[in-house]
Amino acid sequence: MKQRPGEKIKLKSVDELLGVSNEESNLDIPMDQITAFKDHPYKVVDDAKMQELVESIKQNGILTPAIVRPKLDGGYEMISGHRRMHAAKLAGLSTIPAIIREMDDDTATIVMVEANAQREEVLPSEKAYAYKMKYDAMRRQAGRPGKNSPHDGTNFRADEELAKMVGESKNQVYRIMRLTELLPELLDMVDVGKLPMVPAVEITYLDKGVQKLIYKYMQEYGILKSYQVTSVRKYVEENGSITELKLKRLIEEHMTGKANKKVVLTEKKLRDYFSSNYSTADMEKVIYKLLEQWKAEKNKEETT
Repeated sequence: MKQRPGEKIKLKSVDELLGVSNEESNLDIPMDQITAFKDHPYKVVDDAKMQELVESIKQNGILTPAIVRPKLDGGYEMISGHRRMHAAKLAGLSTIPAIIREMDDDTATIVMVEANAQREEVLPSEKAYAYKMKYDAMRRQAGRPGKNSPHDGTNFRADEELAKMVGESKNQVYRIMRLTELLPELLDMVDVGKLPMVPAVEITYLDKGVQKLIYKYMQEYGILKSYQVTSVRKYVEENGSITELKLKRLIEEHMTGKANKKVVLTEKKLRDYFSSNYSTADMEKVIYKLLEQWKAEKNKEETT
């Protein structure tokens, strides 16, 4: 239906986004009977926002009920409400209002991710693992369509559907999910803003052993640019592996990207090492000979 001029747009409530109907009732469930969602990708931290939530709960209680599902061995698994439950514990409560709903693993995963997507601030690591979990769940669901499934007889693309849901391009969704292949230490650097997205994604294509070498290098010398990581990738693809020494030399060779770095040796400076009997050509010849010897020694060190 076409919207009339001046007509207010009705936004979906949190309950509608989570699939909570007005007919559903919630119960006060002891929090010691609720366990966290398996592999929950979102961090629950005691920061300023958590303290604000604690104070709000003390004054107003928990306004939006959590969503849990019953476990086969008794108790409940949290689907939506991890931060609320943590804040409720800090506020001194022993129970939390929650809606109990039967869900299979994939549906629970999708609901959990969609609920946390409403948060104002989501870390890159949280987004990466959340997207990956939801993507895998959507693919599994599409692979076993039910009687009333909208995917029956269609070429369902989980990547395209996920991109539409989160409002990002398909390529960007893939790049974000690639972060799950990062070494935890490197992913922490992405979260705190030290390691930019582009070189971080480039690093994910290297195995964990090479990632450890890169992390060690960056701890000592600073963050790498994407073209430096690309040079390491190319070397590994061509040679199968790389040593710590070779990685350091390779990165330093690409320190300025495509620009060539000039080294100037003045004749006045060289005269500290050569007598007046040496011509400019003689000095150049000796320098190149010494450089060849130095290069041979370095290559020998790398192979031993």
